[in-house]
Amino acid sequence: MARRPLPRILKGGSASITRSREFARTAADNATDVLHPLITVTRGLRLLVGAGRQKWAVTPKDRRGHVLFLVAACVLALALIPYGPLLALVSVMGAAAWRGRDRTPAKTGPDEAETARLRALYEALVPHFSVTDDPGPLFSHGGDWEKAFGTSYVFDGDGRLTRLQVDYPAYFTDGDPASRDRVEQVLHAKSGRGREYHFAWDEEGNHLLMTVLAALPTTIAAQRFVTAPGETVLGFTDADAVRRTVPVQDGDTTRDASPVIWRTGARSTEPHLLVAGHPGSGTTTLMRSLALQALQHGDVLVVEGGGTGEYGFLAGRDGVLAAECGLAGALATLEWAAHETERRLIAANRARQAGHPEPEDIKRPLWILLDRPSALGHLAAADGRQDPQELLQVPLRHGRAAGVTVVVADQFDSLDALTETVRTHTRARVVLGPADREQIESVLGTRPHTTPTQDVPPGRGYTRLGAGEVLRLQVPATPDPFDEATSEAHRQSVLDLLPGGAPVVEQAAPEAGVAPLSAHGDRLIGAPATAEG
Repeated sequence: MARRPLPRILKGGSASITRSREFARTAADNATDVLHPLITVTRGLRLLVGAGRQKWAVTPKDRRGHVLFLVAACVLALALIPYGPLLALVSVMGAAAWRGRDRTPAKTGPDEAETARLRALYEALVPHFSVTDDPGPLFSHGGDWEKAFGTSYVFDGDGRLTRLQVDYPAYFTDGDPASRDRVEQVLHAKSGRGREYHFAWDEEGNHLLMTVLAALPTTIAAQRFVTAPGETVLGFTDADAVRRTVPVQDGDTTRDASPVIWRTGARSTEPHLLVAGHPGSGTTTLMRSLALQALQHGDVLVVEGGGTGEYGFLAGRDGVLAAECGLAGALATLEWAAHETERRLIAANRARQAGHPEPEDIKRPLWILLDRPSALGHLAAADGRQDPQELLQVPLRHGRAAGVTVVVADQFDSLDALTETVRTHTRARVVLGPADREQIESVLGTRPHTTPTQDVPPGRGYTRLGAGEVLRLQVPATPDPFDEATSEAHRQSVLDLLPGGAPVVEQAAPEAGVAPLSAHGDRLIGAPATAEG
């Protein structure tokens, strides 16, 4: 079969096509240069017309007649004087040309200072992204930084990097945490300290994206959040970190914020919480926020080991079974909580065996908030008494099935004093205040993808729920309303969330062999605390 010849345009027409394209491109550029004054005047006329419309829109209706009369008088005067229309046309064209000129030329690349910063950053990464036997190294001393950074960089008004994408060679050990930490430390140091950077490693594409994170807002105070029963707001995080938003009152405005939701109850995978931080980091603020949210659907037991009276405003409120700060009261309260957990388990088991729904007296959630248990442990050891943490074994082990939630808060220097049971069953973790990556990893189990800063406001930190990812966190402002340093707005926001005072209930005589429920004078008489035999 004879081969069919190719069309002439495909055999020898490539050169003519190229010349035609160049001619068309040249003609378009020349036309743009010639028509540039007309384009400028047209743009200026459009801007002048838009400004006139805005001026007319803001003019009060009772003055629009006077404005029209003044414009008509000016037009009549221009029409009567010699060369008036021509002068008016020249004036309008001149104003349009001046308004439509290019005021800010487009930036085509980095300036000298930004180029110097990028080159210094490139040279600092050479020891980490290069090997001696690489025939075509991407990173080399005196090399081309544009090959590694390209054009994916953004600077702020102060000339510091806010976004940078680094292309690294495929042989770099990006799966090694130590190698990653060294690179992130260099980027953090060379890009400017005092800011929080987020590092996203793309191991498939050999890319590292560094971005500067904006500070989380600290203006959200304690309030009634839109959540379902069993959901608690720990705080708020970045908008792209979670899928859910809730409406919040931020000062005088209402906006949508991205909450960190902690789910408790029978179907929760992380039913208990551990909070760690330095003094003044906001751990007590988080405990107060959790107590106010828990009182909406449940009962609360508060045990404070520090003895500072930070939870005194909860005493005598509906749903607050006890608010203790002494060793004797803490032991009696936690012993009652252990018996109550056992009683709930037994009642629920008997109801299931009989085919009946659970009794109403075990459906209401019970929250145990224990602040600074290490301080109580030292007092108990000095007095030869039982460590209060030992009484948490039953609520921690069986609290999910019994509707009991335990929250423990302590300081970094006292975490070693926590028992193995507490550390094992508190899989939801929060770290607040200034802390380095090693301290955060010791609590959360993994390092965050950001660089912690030393200057943070109270209530700022990180959280991890079980095996999930590490999220930034800002706790809602929940100060002690009895503190004189609390502002009136924050004091009122906390008092508005408190339930009313509980009525006085006479205590029934305890059964034989059963310890009294309020041996320390508290209000634990609201529910039975004896495990049924």
